[in-house]
Amino acid sequence: MAFFDPLLKLFRRKPKPGSTKNIMLTGYWPPTNSMLQPFSTNTELNPEGWAGENWEGRGHDLHAFFPQFDSYPNDKLGFGDFSVDYQSTSSDFWRITEVLHPCAIITFSLGRKDVWVIERLQRNLAEWRDDFRAPCQPTPAPPDESIPADSVRKSSLPIKAIEQAINDAGIPNIVAGISSDGGGKFLSEYIAYHGVWYQAIHTSESSPRRCVAAGHIHVGKFPTLDARKAALITIRTVIETVNRILQPDRDEVGTFADTAGVDVSARAPD
Repeated sequence: MAFFDPLLKLFRRKPKPGSTKNIMLTGYWPPTNSMLQPFSTNTELNPEGWAGENWEGRGHDLHAFFPQFDSYPNDKLGFGDFSVDYQSTSSDFWRITEVLHPCAIITFSLGRKDVWVIERLQRNLAEWRDDFRAPCQPTPAPPDESIPADSVRKSSLPIKAIEQAINDAGIPNIVAGISSDGGGKFLSEYIAYHGVWYQAIHTSESSPRRCVAAGHIHVGKFPTLDARKAALITIRTVIETVNRILQPDRDEVGTFADTAGVDVSARAPD
């Protein structure tokens, strides 16, 4: 059963043209759940209290959602929001976005390489790797019936800027790279596709739920505190781009996503 956060009721209002100040963050396997813990408003998951309101005075509220695991890696399914299951993930995603109307979405998951991998694209696949609970394939597959199977939707995160910011930060043992291989045909790419799909639906300036940036990052098996440092740098970089797009009079409007970078491959864990 998903943890429906009662504080999300604060955001149940009729949307107006424009955008909210809500940024949605999601994680899966450790450390991507624990690194986002301060931004959960669920007191069961984050008893120390929500740190996401007007984060760092940057004008945006951060909302994180992630599963818990009894004994990872033996428990790979998890429980709560975004358990590692196609049907649960899709249901939770649309339920939460319906409440938050996020202006940006960053999805994170564990990768096989010890690299901070910013994914350039996600695929609307007809066939996926089986998950851990029947039915083991998404329903429907492909998930997005508005475009042909195996079509690609690209990240709208500032991928090159994220790569540079992470590498310039000098976090021990964390190196960032950009991948054009897709997200791995498993839950990582599945939730990643949902994020870029939602952004594509709500990209118009006239949308009452305008979303201007979405994309996915594969995270290596880093210590939680190091992974959190990299996540915070990523979020700051995304907020800079979001503000340039939503407040163009304040600064020059930047492009949605950079196109250069070193390609690396990453896959979700087995």
